[in-house]
Amino acid sequence: MTASLPAFAGRTFLFRVDNGAAFRNAYSADGKRLRWEGLGESAGQWEDVTLHVAEIGPQLYFVSWTEVSGITVSHVMDLARMTVRAFWTYEGEGGRVGELHTGTLEQVA
Repeated sequence: MTASLPAFAGRTFLFRVDNGAAFRNAYSADGKRLRWEGLGESAGQWEDVTLHVAEIGPQLYFVSWTEVSGITVSHVMDLARMTVRAFWTYEGEGGRVGELHTGTLEQVA
């Protein structure tokens, strides 16, 4: 059985988060990698990451990755509504910190 490509494969999106952060997310043609680039206050930050992807409904994807810094990101991309629900964790004072966010997507390429 051959898995189909995720609908975001080969596309680039502007991801605007409810906390004011913004990212340019460029997905590889096979949908297995992401290059994210920070915008605004995060300008100059970027990373190429390997993705773990599961299609959980029509145009609905669970996507997760771990960054070199130890930050883990998991999000549900709803391409029909162009929205994201994101959860990320990182090492903070006193231990691991988790944050839940919402955001919007705009396809730019």
